[in-house]
This record gives sequence, structure tokens and C-alpha cells, in this order.
Amino acid sequence: MKPSRENRVTLTDLLERVLDKGVILDADLLISIGGVPLIGVNLRAAIAGMETMLKYGLMKQWDKEVRQAERSS
Repeated sequence: MKPSRENRVTLTDLLERVLDKGVILDADLLISIGGVPLIGVNLRAAIAGMETMLKYGLMKQWDKEVRQAERSS
């Protein structure tokens, strides 16, 4: 019997993978007309589950503040 691989990926599988492993988006966008730059956008975003973000040192201060606010409520 040969091993087979499922080529179809469900949205749930994709979301689980993104939250578990994380995705980094780093984009630069420059809009120009006639060679004249009009708008420049620099975008950096990290998408991941909180456990993954904390594991890599992202949003530690925010998490700490939220947990303290929940305890004092």
C-alpha cells in the first residue's frame, strides 16, 4: 500500500496552522503617478495565537496589563 497525501486543505486546517505557527506580513507599498511618489505605506503585521506570540516575545506587556486588569476586576 502506497502512502497518499490529501491535497485539499480546509479553512479550519489553515486557521489552525496560522494560529499555531504564526504568519509575518512585511510589505512596502508606494503609489506614484508619472514617476512622482504620492503615497507610501509600510506595513508590518504578525498574526498568531497568543501562546505563539508570547513564545516569541511579542505582546508581552499587553498580555501582562490585560491579566492584571482582569485580576483587579
